[in-house]
Amino acid sequence: MMNKMKRAMALSIAGVFVIGTLVIPTQAAMVATEKPLEGADVLIARYCDNVAAGTVAEEAVKLINPAQKTATPVPTKQPEIKKTKTKAKSHVKLNLNYSRLGIANKVDTYLNVRKKPSESSKIVGKLTKNAGCHIYKIKKGWAKIVSGKVKGYVKASYMTTDAKAEALVSKVARECVEIMTDSLRVRALPTTDAPIYSVVSKGEEFTIKKSDLSLDYVKKIISKEKISDNAIKRAGGYEKMQESLKDFVCIHVDDEYAFVAKKFVKEQYSLKRAVKVGTVSASKSSGVSSGQASIVEYAKQFLGNRYVWGGSSLTGGTDCSGFTMSLYRKYGYSLPHNAAAQAGVTRSVSSPKPGDLFFYSNGSRINHVAMYIGGGMVIHASNPRDGIKISTAYYRHPVKIGRVMG
Repeated sequence: MMNKMKRAMALSIAGVFVIGTLVIPTQAAMVATEKPLEGADVLIARYCDNVAAGTVAEEAVKLINPAQKTATPVPTKQPEIKKTKTKAKSHVKLNLNYSRLGIANKVDTYLNVRKKPSESSKIVGKLTKNAGCHIYKIKKGWAKIVSGKVKGYVKASYMTTDAKAEALVSKVARECVEIMTDSLRVRALPTTDAPIYSVVSKGEEFTIKKSDLSLDYVKKIISKEKISDNAIKRAGGYEKMQESLKDFVCIHVDDEYAFVAKKFVKEQYSLKRAVKVGTVSASKSSGVSSGQASIVEYAKQFLGNRYVWGGSSLTGGTDCSGFTMSLYRKYGYSLPHNAAAQAGVTRSVSSPKPGDLFFYSNGSRINHVAMYIGGGMVIHASNPRDGIKISTAYYRHPVKIGRVMG
């Protein structure tokens, strides 16, 4: 791989198995850390059957959104940016379509994007710390911006802009892969025969851990992730992995590592983009209770806060299950501090409502949990790089959707 900044300038861019279905008890046992639940088989039964029967296609597969019964939507096209006379002759090439760059680096966690240039205007999205945007104009202290699918106004004083923003890119941007096919199998090891770690959606970005792989590096991952001898055998052994190293890249998937085939991804230098965020309100017509609406609005207050493995502090640091456990504890519900255990004490549902929990697997166990906040989005404590973040609910294929209240 090239040095990061050299690569940055060169790369171009276009713009369960159900453990249980019991209603959650008032006092569930607390688990101290995010360690795996021993002996838990967490793959959804139908998914296992399809894989065993060989009915799942090659690396690129078309997934059905279990909540909507339709193909997962993957709109990723960036809004067109009109060129301005002030555009520089050349720019740092990023995953943003911009002619005037802004970076929200003068905030602790996030910057609200509002519908109009007023602090009383409706919040339509959030720019987390170090996220980038295109600036249309700055007037009376407000910047009109577009970032990802979010367009609106932010306080310009919280951003670095223009040439200073481009100089800042080398410090805050990351090398990522963008998924370029409808859905993509992520592997536990770098061969097409390796166990499936997860399935990810088109347009999603994942930070690169390492692109130029060596067998010694893969062995370190095997040791760190405690990958079994059986998984190594299924992958074809070390000889097969040695032959396939050039075709794979190692990526971060939340707080673990996995591998994707290079031919199905685009490597690029990437800034975080704004995420759409609406307000959830109780409604009889939609079946959203006041409790469900309230817990979602409470959860969004902690966007951008730290990720700490084994933690449960919403402000000082938490892991994924510590986050959901602490949110629900405020509302009188006791959840265990373990993602797989939380899956075991929530009721399975097919159509998610705000406040429901999305559970994700690494192929052998549930290893991650997120809270649904409506609009096809979840909030979760993802990893030490991103902290508490908002993602599309199907950025990974969930193995269970569980309900605690309502």
